[in-house]
Amino acid sequence: MNLLITGAWAGAKTHIAEIEALGCRVAFLQQEKDPLPCETAWVEGVICNGLFLHHPIGQFENLRYIQLTSAGFDRVDLDYVRSRGIRIHNARGVYSVPMAEFAVSGVLQLCKQAAFFRENQKNRRWEKRRDLLELCGKTVVILGCGSVGTECAKRFSAFGCRVVGVDLFPRAAEPYEAVLPLDGLDKVLPEADVLVLTLPLTPESARILDRRRLGLLRSSAILVNISRGGTVDQAALTEALRERTLSGAVLDVFEEEPLPGTSPLWDLDNVLLTPHNSFVGDGNAARLRRLILENLSAER
Repeated sequence: MNLLITGAWAGAKTHIAEIEALGCRVAFLQQEKDPLPCETAWVEGVICNGLFLHHPIGQFENLRYIQLTSAGFDRVDLDYVRSRGIRIHNARGVYSVPMAEFAVSGVLQLCKQAAFFRENQKNRRWEKRRDLLELCGKTVVILGCGSVGTECAKRFSAFGCRVVGVDLFPRAAEPYEAVLPLDGLDKVLPEADVLVLTLPLTPESARILDRRRLGLLRSSAILVNISRGGTVDQAALTEALRERTLSGAVLDVFEEEPLPGTSPLWDLDNVLLTPHNSFVGDGNAARLRRLILENLSAER
């Protein structure tokens, strides 16, 4: 297979020999927005992330294989992929562990008032807080029970939380108490002490957490969004956080990225805000390499 690999796979150059040993002929493109190093007709497979945002997928007339370095499919025209019978793989499972650890860490920082104590440490101020919260016994609702959601469920369950999932595919599965269908979301939202969003961004999931559904959450609830910013009505969320009808939020993704400096979210003390960074972990490189080689081996 003629394979175009982009710099979206950070360790790609160190593994080209392994890939060529699988019978692939490799061309490499560091920046996906740059001109291609080969003719589009030469390309039969790609390992990329946002390549088709800069080079329309329809130009690759012989494309039959796509390996994404991201967990999301939102940078690819899936209707076109399906219509052409192109095999497509995402990076399922590669980033799930650091994202789940990030979700738990963020909730704990809010529950334990980490920012307050950090500021006091900087100012050498000795002051106790009597309003710290425990995770044990809380209800955690996870919207999107794929690989990331399930890794989150494992970790919250280990803290003694009741974990309920909501997913397109309801099922009985540990460590969830239950995985409900999407039409069960409104019923379970009022029970949530923590709501974690890990679902992909699709036309169906766009702003799935709208103003009405935000209003179903308890004022003491914490929202965690490590999926895509477009799954939440950001204006309604900002209002809820400002007015304290929602206790707090751990936000790693936003409708517009980078988040504009004018956004009021920057100034809210009940928000932990990070720049789409939750996926980063020191085990990612090994997991991604293993996944890519396994999928390419299956093509032989």
